[in-house]
Amino acid sequence: MKVLATQSVPTHIITGFLGAGKTTLLQQLLKFKPKNERWAVLMNEFGQIGVDQQLLPNNDGYEIKELLGGCLCCTSQLPMQIALSRLLQESHPDRLFIEPTGLGHPAQLVEQLTEPHWQHLVAMRSVVTVIDGSRLHDSDWMRQSLYQDQLKAAQVVVVSHASDMNDMDRKELADLKQQYLAYIPHWLEADQGNIRLEQIDYPYVGIQRSMQPLFKVQRQFKADEEMPAVKQLPYHYVEQAQGYIVAGWKLPKRWQFDFYELLDILCELKHWVRIKGIFNTNQGWMTFNFNPDQFNYKSGEENIDNRIEVITQQNQDWEHLEQSILKARIDDQ
Repeated sequence: MKVLATQSVPTHIITGFLGAGKTTLLQQLLKFKPKNERWAVLMNEFGQIGVDQQLLPNNDGYEIKELLGGCLCCTSQLPMQIALSRLLQESHPDRLFIEPTGLGHPAQLVEQLTEPHWQHLVAMRSVVTVIDGSRLHDSDWMRQSLYQDQLKAAQVVVVSHASDMNDMDRKELADLKQQYLAYIPHWLEADQGNIRLEQIDYPYVGIQRSMQPLFKVQRQFKADEEMPAVKQLPYHYVEQAQGYIVAGWKLPKRWQFDFYELLDILCELKHWVRIKGIFNTNQGWMTFNFNPDQFNYKSGEENIDNRIEVITQQNQDWEHLEQSILKARIDDQ
């Protein structure tokens, strides 16, 4: 599949849950096209009937294409590769926007477009996630893993329906900003998508992640031995983004921990910005959500695994923290 291109095309991914306002934002952004440029849009509808394409300009200077059926983020990547290659080859755009379906996981699409094959064709710009500000008070909506995945992929979040937000929505937005402090540097509020291109046009910055076995497993290998690839739980990871360090652990669901020992461990940690955790404990499933002003913990729903994430601005003794957490384990080992 050959594509001839003289230079890589600035490419924006506009993601967000169903009905968040992605197409409305896209309509506004397309108004900033210089007269001497040609802009292209690749849209993805999960079903077989496309509607959003009719809402965008399709006259001189614009090229709008739809990819119907399935999700270009998580199904076979071949249809997306063919559609994108044809769009670049036939339209020769100066700028490209990709709007995945609201059911898509954008991280997989970003991973695809940052592979070496595409790097000389597309110049990734910051990923934009649109969220409906008037629904932030809906806890069932906010807890969906897809919603969280779309947020974590973003460098820019556009909060739509800002004028319809109530006090509870505002509080949830403040909590979101704190929760994603290490990942999302830019938050914008909008009504009717009134955002300018320069407000979202930043170079894409990927998250540097190092996924590795637990420290106690690493100790079983000599310094010159290669670590095994992590394919299943348990594992430890470290991410670096926006000047922050994020250290996390995911542990098997069946592992159970002493609640009060865990609470003591977390309360004794120092120099952190945020701590989030979900654990299977002798008090039932418990969630921990610490920020410098509040140490919140409460009963939670059963999760698919035990997990904890610590956000900090300086490296810490992560091995000691892991040892402390594992010592709090109480199930048969």
